[in-house]
Amino acid sequence: MKLNSAYLLLGANLGNPAQQLHSALSEIEIQIGKIQERSSLYESAAWGLVDQPAFLNQVLRVDTTLSAVELLRSCQQIENKLGRVREIKWGARIIDIDILYFNRDVIDEVDLKIPHPYISERNFTLIPLVEIAPNYIHPILKQSNSELLETCSDQLSVFQPYE
Repeated sequence: MKLNSAYLLLGANLGNPAQQLHSALSEIEIQIGKIQERSSLYESAAWGLVDQPAFLNQVLRVDTTLSAVELLRSCQQIENKLGRVREIKWGARIIDIDILYFNRDVIDEVDLKIPHPYISERNFTLIPLVEIAPNYIHPILKQSNSELLETCSDQLSVFQPYE
């Protein structure tokens, strides 16, 4: 059975975000696979739809035997189990789990785009990603995560609230 490597972005800004991220970590280990690396927790202002509470984010590298489609399904099951309600695009949420990278694959389907299409536009994604995978090369843009962060035009502040 092939072992796949996936980078996941976790985010939450409703209820107790730190607790929800912790709960998501537990569910990921049960349903998806072993967490190999995890970034620090980062707080950032909301992106896209800005009139909402700040987000807490974290990036993980997970080893999984799941395919990309199975991984997406498992992420959505975890979100649902933890109380995610999908109402407004980029709206406030209890938990959000995005697949950033899956191996070095490029997938372009209606419900699944890998690498995640907004990686290069979001500091709240790039900063924790660079913490654990600075030299990982984006399979489409052919730049490392560090290089993407250097040229990112996102002006939103991202910081570690628990240093």
